[in-house]
Amino acid sequence: MARHLITSAIPYINGVKHLGNLVGSQLPADLFARYMRARGHDVLFLCATDEHGTPAELAAAKAGQPVADYCAEMHRVQADLAAGFRLSFDHFGRSSSEENRRLTQHLAVKLFEAGLIEERTERQVYSVADGRFLPDRYIEGTCPNCGYEKARGDQCENCTKQLDPTDLIDPRSAISGATELEVRETKHLYLLQSTLRDRLAAWIDEQADWPVLTTSIAKKWLFDGDGLQDRGITRDLDWGIPAQFEGAPWSGMEGKVFYVWFDAPIEYIACAAEWAAAQGLADADWERWWRTGRDAGDVRYTQFMGKDNVPFHTLSFPATLIGSGEDWKLVDYIKSFNYLNYDGGQFSTSQGRGVFMDDALEILPADYWRWWLLSRAPESQDSEFTWEAFQTDVNKDLADVLGNFVSRVTKFCRSKFGEAVPAGGAWGERERQLIADLSTGLARYEAAMDAIAIRRAAQELRALWVMGNEYLQEAAPWAAYKEDPDRAAAVIRLALNLIRVYAVLSQPFIPDAAAAMRRALGTEDANWPGDMEAALGALAPGHAFAVPDVLFRKITEEERDTWQARFAGGRG
Repeated sequence: MARHLITSAIPYINGVKHLGNLVGSQLPADLFARYMRARGHDVLFLCATDEHGTPAELAAAKAGQPVADYCAEMHRVQADLAAGFRLSFDHFGRSSSEENRRLTQHLAVKLFEAGLIEERTERQVYSVADGRFLPDRYIEGTCPNCGYEKARGDQCENCTKQLDPTDLIDPRSAISGATELEVRETKHLYLLQSTLRDRLAAWIDEQADWPVLTTSIAKKWLFDGDGLQDRGITRDLDWGIPAQFEGAPWSGMEGKVFYVWFDAPIEYIACAAEWAAAQGLADADWERWWRTGRDAGDVRYTQFMGKDNVPFHTLSFPATLIGSGEDWKLVDYIKSFNYLNYDGGQFSTSQGRGVFMDDALEILPADYWRWWLLSRAPESQDSEFTWEAFQTDVNKDLADVLGNFVSRVTKFCRSKFGEAVPAGGAWGERERQLIADLSTGLARYEAAMDAIAIRRAAQELRALWVMGNEYLQEAAPWAAYKEDPDRAAAVIRLALNLIRVYAVLSQPFIPDAAAAMRRALGTEDANWPGDMEAALGALAPGHAFAVPDVLFRKITEEERDTWQARFAGGRG
């Protein structure tokens, strides 16, 4: 049994996330966590809400709530939606937790003591109308590189060029639209990332099995242009982890907080401390996952994220942990994703464009979405959600292949043998061939899941479902029953057992349907089929079962058209 630490990029607090966010981190992380548990491994799967920074303040103001109350409410909303999508977090924490405050301040002190934090005076944009310094992303203007009129002060979303606010043409406040902007001096703490470039580069070079997407983005930030830059880790804000605190080795940081991208990744660790506290466990119980000197040396740590988060997880967060000089566990594998686009355009949280998690669950159960999103995961390139593709895949894969197999087998058995696994008959050459094919297919499925090749894993799982349908069609128990009832009984006995096997193998993708299959079969046996022949005999003759409700209904053209029209615009 191995130990697997799994984290997904923590979602920002300001609102419900869309399906592109979901498939870019949390959902594939859940797939992997469920699979590793099913294989008998020890798993700690962590996520949290990212709650600090200007966007949280603005969202709270728009909602007419104190920011702390807003964040608490939205954490509950996001936790409920995660549960609705059956995301099996061991703990869903909060970056505003006391554990994260203590750990963030502790690591900042360690970095300062290592000579990796220094105070710098910088010139920053101040909005007279808003009465505040503006974070780079809250300054908008025209990109000097491509002419895009809504470029942010940190990056142009259109051409992806990294920018400074002073680079923008006709800059304005993204908060109020005010153009009365001044450049004022302010002091901040900087993490001297540039001094760690060689160590980070050597560490990244050791990760030979990382996806090309992950390493290419990391090396671009390391070496392109002026290379890895020192990064300010404080901001002039009220909401966040205070940068001036008892025991701080610096002064003059009153009224400042740590930059959200400094404290947010630290929440991965703090979340484990929150988990331990919630379980009434000792510090040693979470440290065994995170401190290599305290038994975390054999932990395999896997992170899941969209490609926009890769620089912070391959460079800034490792720089914090390496630079601290302490024995923190570094990530072993980063599974990064391209973007899922929406029906000819882009998903957009700010514009409310696309299908969001709450809307999705209102329309259909989670398994429909889980299957489609994972089977179309944007691994090697951007992919696109269209209502036509969604309808086609749900109807063909879930209803026609898996659902149809379960329905035909259980209903035929009930009509001819009653609601119990039938006795009689023996397996012949066709059954032995099926067992061999299933064993080979299972090995391919396991290899894809072990490699976190998600689309390939979905294809291999569907191929296993198809094998059962093809066998049933060829064996034709409805025809055999007329001449040789024992032969029909043998076919159906194998097929009922195959439903249980499908439930076990499919659980990481479609957990609700898998549970429904096992309930119908009256079994809690979720053992992974290491020996396919033995697995297909697990339900003995006489074992009672019930015909389940329809596992997956088909999506009609009328529904598809209605939903497509409903979600063409914003969320209102």
